[in-house]
Amino acid sequence: MEMFNKIYEHEQVVICNDPNTGLKAIIAIHNTTLGPATGGCRMYPYQTFEHALNDALRLSKGMTYKCAAADVDFGGGKTVIIGDPKKDKTPELFRALGQYIDSLNGRYYTGTDMGTTPEDFVHAMKETNCIVGIPEEYGGSGDSSVPTAEGVIYGIKATNETLDGINQIGGKTYAVQGLGKVGFKVAETLLEEGASLYVSDINSEAIQALLNRAKELGNNNVKVVSGNDIYGVEAEVFVPCALGGIINDETLNSLKVKAIVGSANNQLLEDYHGEILMKKGILYAPDYIVNAGGLIQVSDELYGPNKKRVMKKTKAIYTSLLEIYRNSESKSISTVESANQFCEQRIEARKQRNSFFSHHKRPKWELRY
Repeated sequence: MEMFNKIYEHEQVVICNDPNTGLKAIIAIHNTTLGPATGGCRMYPYQTFEHALNDALRLSKGMTYKCAAADVDFGGGKTVIIGDPKKDKTPELFRALGQYIDSLNGRYYTGTDMGTTPEDFVHAMKETNCIVGIPEEYGGSGDSSVPTAEGVIYGIKATNETLDGINQIGGKTYAVQGLGKVGFKVAETLLEEGASLYVSDINSEAIQALLNRAKELGNNNVKVVSGNDIYGVEAEVFVPCALGGIINDETLNSLKVKAIVGSANNQLLEDYHGEILMKKGILYAPDYIVNAGGLIQVSDELYGPNKKRVMKKTKAIYTSLLEIYRNSESKSISTVESANQFCEQRIEARKQRNSFFSHHKRPKWELRY
């Protein structure tokens, strides 16, 4: 009963154990009101089963809201593999995972996440058609960081419009934390638009690459800061594109920005930090709204890769965020609560149109391997 109390919000939790390959994984399906569940597969050396389960449950619920916000015909799910991605990966392990996913008969689609790569799922594809985010040479849509970064830019524009009445990017200062695939593209676009940047990253090569790009663009308004110093810089918008949980009791006291808009998942350590941001007058763009571009691409991939269609759908992040901001202001609630209401209302509305049996049927997409 203790286990059922923990998973009471979820439709299905599958424990995957394959001694032959060493696979130990958990598949969590949170909600399929909008369609089959989707959510990435992360691989991490969790110290306990409970830690792995909690991560799967939390992340799959987040995917339900993310899918609703992005207006894609999918619900929320997640897979976690218990293991060290540097030592425990094998093609056989991912084929075994593919068999478990296939046994769900189209209720769940997965792809890469932290600790896994698109190439890992080329092996899983040999066992199931329920894989997304695969390399272009295997019929997939390729690098999902492109629409993710584009969504962050739309989020920044919506935020600037809410703050100043003008959605332009240039002429402002941004603090960009993390110059990975998404963060670098966001920073590059900001520089192209004439913005000034503070940047931080543990990867010195990424820092140098951005400085080189700034020089090419003729925009030398880039200052490099180290570690936690990024939280205290004088900037208009903080753009977190690295770790989650970075908005917490400690960092909140350091922030000197007007808004937070970034791609990192789970930026708030706790939901109540959204309330604190509101009281401090800092406009917060809920991360699962802003970073939905990658989800839009991988879900759209199942209809046949089409980059123009993906970018058109990604543009909706702009209008969705404006609506969330307006609702937050009119009801005097945090943007986190406003975003949650936005998603819950969409899910509730779809319940009236989707029957349990119709949206659980396996989609008739062709096997692409």
